[in-house]
Amino acid sequence: MPRESVAGGIAIVVDVLRASTTIVTALEEGASFVKPVSGVDEARRLKHGDFSSCLLGGERGGLRIAGFDLGNSPAEYTHSVVAGRGVLMTTTNGTLAIERCEAAREILVGSFVNRTSVARSAFLLASKYGIDAIHLVCAGTDGEETDEDILGAGAIVDAGIVAAKGHSLFDPCSQKASFEFLRVINGSGDSRGRLAARLRQSLGGKNLIRLGMDSDLILAAAVDRCRLVPYQCSRTGTLMSFDDLKCIDS
Repeated sequence: MPRESVAGGIAIVVDVLRASTTIVTALEEGASFVKPVSGVDEARRLKHGDFSSCLLGGERGGLRIAGFDLGNSPAEYTHSVVAGRGVLMTTTNGTLAIERCEAAREILVGSFVNRTSVARSAFLLASKYGIDAIHLVCAGTDGEETDEDILGAGAIVDAGIVAAKGHSLFDPCSQKASFEFLRVINGSGDSRGRLAARLRQSLGGKNLIRLGMDSDLILAAAVDRCRLVPYQCSRTGTLMSFDDLKCIDS
């Protein structure tokens, strides 16, 4: 994705397996902020500098980085571990995608777990600043879009259709992703189970199963479990909880 393609717009970064799900979870569990960094060495440098009190979190190849406090599983980011702490996070794809959105006016992080809240927040920000472009940025794997992120984007688009109240246009790719998300969750049986089953068929899902992390797929498939929306502070580069009521009142 060319960096300039999101310039001036609202960017919603989607990496459902697992960075965006984990970032939402960390803040939901009380982390004071998450600072995404692109490289392992940079994370360690920050840890030994101004961010010495922070936890180190992230992965390479799906596994916790040597010497880090946490990996990239949302299950690790419990209240007892992260409450009141900052987290320096670097992942193979998700944090890199956030960095590549630096030209956007606002950067949000979305997943299945907060899809309605992030859609609503994006439209509130777009209305506030008079912005007519909301970009769903799929982190993918090694530069290639993946089924799980497209499906996550579709979930956000589905919620966005409601949030937009019929006043916004969605491009064909967004509409297709939304239709596919609805097709998955509207079948027979438990919708979360169906979504998790679909995630198991994706590239990211197969990688997690190979690593023995199938339980993370269940956590990622918890649609609308969270109301919290991470947004990136343009001054500090940290992701913090976005309060949409403050947005419209400020």
